Amino acid sequence: MRYAAIDIGSNAVRLLIADIIGHKEQYNFKKNTLLRVPLRLGDDAFIHQEISPRKAESLIKTMKAFRELMDVYQVEDYMACATSAMRDAKNGADIVAEVRRNGINIDIIEGAKEAEIIYNSHWDNKIEKDKVYLYIDVGGGSTELSLFANGVLVNSRSFNLGTIRILDNQDNPETWDELKEWVRSNTHMYKQVIGIGTGGNINKLARLSDEKVDKPLSYAKLKAVYEHLASFSLKERIILLGLNEDRADVIIPASEIFLTIMKHGRLKQIIVPRVGLVDGVIRTLINRNLVK
Repeated sequence: MRYAAIDIGSNAVRLLIADIIGHKEQYNFKKNTLLRVPLRLGDDAFIHQEISPRKAESLIKTMKAFRELMDVYQVEDYMACATSAMRDAKNGADIVAEVRRNGINIDIIEGAKEAEIIYNSHWDNKIEKDKVYLYIDVGGGSTELSLFANGVLVNSRSFNLGTIRILDNQDNPETWDELKEWVRSNTHMYKQVIGIGTGGNINKLARLSDEKVDKPLSYAKLKAVYEHLASFSLKERIILLGLNEDRADVIIPASEIFLTIMKHGRLKQIIVPRVGLVDGVIRTLINRNLVK
């Protein structure tokens, strides 16, 4: 069978079509098709508090295309989640209603729900239950943090601090201070906290560091990659380093957020399983439909 996940983020919109494999309660999935469209809804939502007609039309067209592809691939169930940009946009509900008329139901989810779906990805089954982990997901509009100790969720928080907000100068010192204080107050009692980073930017940073998949990325190595990237201009990061245009700018503020969290939480390393919201959505669909 096949499921699909749609992530309507502040920087890009993603569609993952996955083949479900396994039996009884041992279900997993294999990625079949992954599409990413860099709509940058956050540029509108964070500055003007609404999605412009041009970008709304682009989003509606993208959703129509995704609906057609899901039909062609014979997808049995799907979930479409919209995050920070659509949460902030005054016309978000109107756009959701228009998309629904074209065959896709979108849920505008709160930060806490976003964090829950992210750590619901299959990586949750691989963590060691006697250790302490801080899940860190940095998006275009928000950063989601979830602290686990002994296999139990201790605390979670969503901050309106993301890469597009920073690029558009829509972040503020108070939010940075709240982030630092939350990290310090929730991690200081533990001898060691291991980071788990998700999202497109940390995935790219891990690849640029030449670390193997699932091998921890040290604070020093991440800082070195960041400083290397920051030494180039935006144009040079695109032409000389080969970064996509919509990745070359956001990767710098994303690095700054990850490094800030690691510094104030005294995290020496971060694991990068290279999963994201769409992976968690597929796992959510499996749990909803197949796991009894």
